Amino acid sequence: MLNRRTLIAAAAALAVSAGAAAAQDWKAKYPELVFAVVPAENASGVVERYTPLTEYLSKQLGTKVTLRIANDYAAVIEGQRAGNIQIAYYGPASFARALKTGVPIEAFAIEVNLDGTKGYHSVLYVKADSPYKSIEDLKGKNLCLVDPNSTSGNNVPRFAMNKMGLKPDEFFGKVVYAGSHENAVIAVQQGTCDAAFNWWNDEQESNLMRMDRKGMAKYSDFRIIYKSELIVNSPLAYLDSLPKDLKAQIREAFFSIEKNDKAAFDKIYEGKQQVWQPVDNEAYTPIVQLITFVDELRKKK
Repeated sequence: MLNRRTLIAAAAALAVSAGAAAAQDWKAKYPELVFAVVPAENASGVVERYTPLTEYLSKQLGTKVTLRIANDYAAVIEGQRAGNIQIAYYGPASFARALKTGVPIEAFAIEVNLDGTKGYHSVLYVKADSPYKSIEDLKGKNLCLVDPNSTSGNNVPRFAMNKMGLKPDEFFGKVVYAGSHENAVIAVQQGTCDAAFNWWNDEQESNLMRMDRKGMAKYSDFRIIYKSELIVNSPLAYLDSLPKDLKAQIREAFFSIEKNDKAAFDKIYEGKQQVWQPVDNEAYTPIVQLITFVDELRKKK
């Protein structure tokens, strides 16, 4: 005769069995998951920084996770649109662009600064020994932006310059897309550009500081002449078509990385950030509005 305890045990066993079956179902469909990163730095830097993370995810999820090195920001957007990239690290504007153009994705994690804030800035670098003190001083000079879908390297700068009454493509001698934040800094270093926009978290961390630590540029060789208002930090996003249990496992893997593989997390941020926290698409609504505004600006030029 069945008693209450037996029924509870049977129900629990069925739940475990159903969960295992669901996991087997998604593993059959996804023998490999592709994780892509927008090119905030050059390819070798991305590989070095993110390979330990993909190895960690492979162990945690029980299926192969492959790192995809994108040539540009648009490649990540289009890879997720096509369903070829299951998980992606975006900048805010490239994520907003994906949302705006109907890519079926969900933000699930956001970067967190050491002080607990979830934002960063766009800054404009010039050489430390240059005479430039403001954007207005750069009339007729060459400006390096990063990528059309870069937040701190294009969209926020264009929005800010519009507020100043400046039309970049008329005001500067030349406006160049460098392709990555590192390339933009190197262009100023080599004299190809007189100034370059870049990302900057705070006095403890920025792209330029990372380049200094890697021996690619000297922090003291540059000076900031403009800093934007706070921009919401970058998200991680997965396809919204992924099975619910797979999404749950992905979230658990990212949010528990500090406990399970701190070295993999530290390789990405070099101890300069806290572990990711949950986020959703709604947090990026202001960025969607920003890029819509910038799109309209460019149509008018």
